[in-house]
Amino acid sequence: MPPPNMKRDQESQDSLTRIAIVNADKCKPKRCRLECKKSCPVVRMGKLCIEVSTNDKLSKISEELCIGCGICVKKCPLEAINIINLPSNLNSQTTHRYGPNTFKLHRLPTPRPGEVLGLVGTNGIGKSTALKILAGKLKPNLGRFGSDMPDWQEILVYFRGSELQNYFTRILEDDLKAIIKPQYVDQIPKAVSGTVDSLIDKKNERKNKEEICQILDLTEAVLSRDVTELSGGELQRFAIGMVCIQNGDIFMFDEPSSYLDVKQRLNAALAIRGLIQSNKYIIVVEHDLSVLDYLSDFICCLYGVPGAYGVVTMPFSVREGINIFLDGFVPTENLRFREASLVFKVAETASDEEIKRMCRYEYPKMVKRMGDSFILKVEPGTFTDSEIIVLLGENGTGKTTFIRMLAGNLKPDDSETEMPTLNISYKPQKISPKFPGTVRQLLYEKIRDFFNHPHFQGEVVKPLSIDNILDQEVKNLSGGELQRVALILCLGKPADVYLIDEPSAYLDSEQRLVAAKVIKRFFLHSKKTGFIVEHDFIMATYLADRVIVFEGIPSVDTVATSPQTLLAGMNRFLQLLNITFRRDPNNFRPRINKLNSVKDTEQKKGGNYFFLED
Repeated sequence: MPPPNMKRDQESQDSLTRIAIVNADKCKPKRCRLECKKSCPVVRMGKLCIEVSTNDKLSKISEELCIGCGICVKKCPLEAINIINLPSNLNSQTTHRYGPNTFKLHRLPTPRPGEVLGLVGTNGIGKSTALKILAGKLKPNLGRFGSDMPDWQEILVYFRGSELQNYFTRILEDDLKAIIKPQYVDQIPKAVSGTVDSLIDKKNERKNKEEICQILDLTEAVLSRDVTELSGGELQRFAIGMVCIQNGDIFMFDEPSSYLDVKQRLNAALAIRGLIQSNKYIIVVEHDLSVLDYLSDFICCLYGVPGAYGVVTMPFSVREGINIFLDGFVPTENLRFREASLVFKVAETASDEEIKRMCRYEYPKMVKRMGDSFILKVEPGTFTDSEIIVLLGENGTGKTTFIRMLAGNLKPDDSETEMPTLNISYKPQKISPKFPGTVRQLLYEKIRDFFNHPHFQGEVVKPLSIDNILDQEVKNLSGGELQRVALILCLGKPADVYLIDEPSAYLDSEQRLVAAKVIKRFFLHSKKTGFIVEHDFIMATYLADRVIVFEGIPSVDTVATSPQTLLAGMNRFLQLLNITFRRDPNNFRPRINKLNSVKDTEQKKGGNYFFLED
C-alpha cells in the first residue's frame, strides 16, 4: 500500500485540469520585476507556485499548485505566460511533453497499413510532433521527463489494446524505415548539393525513376539543374519524388501541396497514392482541404491551443473528418473547439447582362513576350466595384505577369495599348522581409491611418490575429506570419484595384478560411475590385465572383480569357485539367471526384465539371 502523501500526490495529479505555458522566447526575468511571482495569491500563502529570480532564465510554474486565477497572465509585462484549463477527460491521455511549462500533445493519430492517413489542424497544434513520434525519431514520454521518463516497455503497456501498440511493436522489432518529406522545402539546398538527376539516381531504390519523373513533371530541363537553382514548386516536386523512389515502410509527407498549382497538386496526390501497399504506412499533413480529401482514406483532426496543447481525435472517414474540422465540433467527444463553423455557401453570381450594366472599368487586348520562349496574350475584359476576379491556371501560364501589367510594373509589348489609370495596391507572390524594425513600426510607417481606424481593425487586423507578433522583428517572422502582415499592408493601402498573388501560401487550413472571409468582406464593404491568384480550390471558389482562365502551354504560349461567370469559368478550367467537382451537402465545400468514379463519369458526360448546387 502506497504511503498517504504519495496517494495524495496521485489524486492531485489525476484531478489536474490545467496547464501553464511559459514562452521561452518572451520570458526574460532580468528585464522585469518578477510581477508573476509577486502577484500570485498562492505564493503569498507561502507555497512555491511560481519559482523565479533575476538569475533564472525562465519562470517555473507548478501546475499542481496553480489555482487558475490568471493574475500572473495579466501582470506579466512581456506576455510570456498562458494558463489554460483543459477538458478533464484528457488528464490520463498525455502522449508527449517537451518539458515543464511547455507544449503538450494528447493522444496520437493511428496509421493503418495499406491506407493513407490525413492529418488536419492549425499550425503549432502538434502535427509535426506526432509525425516525429510515429517515425520513431522521438520517444513519447507520456508527459514525464528527467529521471522519470518511461521506457519502451511501459509505453507499449500504455498503448495496450490499441492499433498503436502493434505499430510501435513493429517499429521496435522490425526496425521499420521511415522516410519524411520535410515541410520547409526551401531549406533543401542547404542540406544537399548536386544536380537533381544525380541525387535521384543515388536513391532510386524502387527503380521507378522514369514513372515518378513523368507524374511529377520533372522534365529533362529540371533534372539537369543544380538543386540551388530550383524554384519553390520544383523543389517541392523534387522532394516528393525523392520519397516516392525509395524503399521504406513508413512514408510521411508534410504539406506536399505548397508552391504547387492545381494540376501539380493532383499529380503529387497520384504519386503519393502510388505508394500504397498492404504493409506500408502513409501519413500526410495537408492544409489544402480539397487535396486532403482527394488523397486520404481516413482522417484525424487536431485541435487545442497553438503552442500550448494539441489533441488528436479518433480516426474518421474523409468526409466526416474534414466536416468535423470545419464545424469545429467533435461529436464523439461532445466537444466544441471553435466558436463558429465554416460554411462555403457561394452567393448567387450576377448574370452577364447585370455585369455589363455594372462594369465601370475595362482593360484592352494585350500581348507580352518574356525572353525568347514565352508569350502571353490577354483578351480584353471589364471589371467593376465590389467584385473579386480570381485568376486560374497552371504555374508558368502568366498569371503574375498579367497582374504586374495591370499594376503598371510591366509594360505590354504593344506601345499603343492604353491601360486604365488606376491606383493599385499589390501583394506579391514572394514576400522578402527587408524592413529593419518591428511589425508595429512597419504598419505605422506604411498604413498608419488605416491601421488605427476602428473599422479596419475590426474587419481586417483582429481576424488575422497579429496582436501577438506586433512587437516582433519583421525579419524573424515565419512564412504564415509574413503572409498575414503582407495582406494587412495590401488591404490597408488606399487604392481602386487590389492585386493579391497567392494569399493562402504558408497559411494553415483555418487561417486560409479566415483570410478568405476577411478578403471577401473587405471588397464588399469598401466597394473596390480585387484580382486574386489562388491555387487552393476551396479558397478560390469561395472568393470568386468571376474568373479569368489561363490556357495554353505553360512557359511557352498562353492566353488569358476575358472574365467569365464562376460556373462557366470553373467548368472551362476543370475541363482542361480533366477533373470534376461536386459540393458537400452539409457545408457546400467543393470535393474532387475520384478519377473515373461513377460521379466523375456521369458529370463529364453531361459537361458539368463544376456544380454550384448539389
